[in-house]
Formats: sequence, structure tokens, C-alpha cells
Amino acid sequence: MRAVVQRVLSSKVTVDGNVCGCIGPGMTVLLGISKEDTEKDADYLVKKLAGLRIFDDAQGVMNLNAFDAFPNKQPEILAISQFTLYGDVRKGNRPSYIMAEIPEKARLLYAYFTQKLQEAGFRVETGIFQADMQVEIQNNGPVTILLDSFKTF
Repeated sequence: MRAVVQRVLSSKVTVDGNVCGCIGPGMTVLLGISKEDTEKDADYLVKKLAGLRIFDDAQGVMNLNAFDAFPNKQPEILAISQFTLYGDVRKGNRPSYIMAEIPEKARLLYAYFTQKLQEAGFRVETGIFQADMQVEIQNNGPVTILLDSFKTF
């Protein structure tokens, strides 16, 4: 399971002109699910996201996780399913998605992932699985972190 994590001032996702997910300060997570992923991979990423120290402390150093950075409110995540994170272009210019999980199985793991984020204490907003989504991200920093449950990077 792969995630592109961005520290944001705000983020929203729109489908067919309708906003279906919107957050203020927090994290936007673009999530890719591979054929090898299980609930264990989702659990790993949720734990990483809960502890990820990408928010500034009083000295302006990235030293706080979302819970410490926003002590008086529930930290927010906009979670977007993005199978293209498993696009492989090593053998040409057209991405191969052979490693991406099929939609029926990926949908279940995506739902599990967002449920576990909520159980961890995040307020979670989402896009619509398999929809043509427009995502607006006001990246703060910019800060962008790559996570992979197989620890390939």
C-alpha cells in the first residue's frame, strides 16, 4: 500500500461539480492499493499517519504529529483512492497498472483504511471511489511525504 501524504492548509474533492469531501488544516492522503496488500498494510499506514511528525512546533521545526499540532480539535484527513500510484513506466511511456488491486478488492481495503483512520481519532473526508475526481490541495510548506507499507522507500 502506498500513500502520498501532504500537509495542507485545506483540501477538497469535487465530483460532477459537487464537493464531496473538504478539510481545513491537516493531511491529504492519496492512497494506492496493490494486489499484495492486506488489512495489515492499512494498519501500518494508519499507525504511521497517526505518529507522523510533519507539523511545526513553537520553534517552527517539524516535530509534532497531527494530534499534538491540533490539541483543541480533531485532526483532519482527506483520503483519496488513487490506483495510479501503482503505475509502472519502467518499460515504456504508457503506465502499466498490473500491480494495482482490482476495484472490487481495493474498495474494501480503502473502506477499511478510512474506518481505521476514524478509529484512530481522525475526522476523515473522502472522495468517491472510482469516480473522476478533481482534488484541490493547498499544500502547506510544501510538505509531501511518501509512505509504502512494503518499505520500498
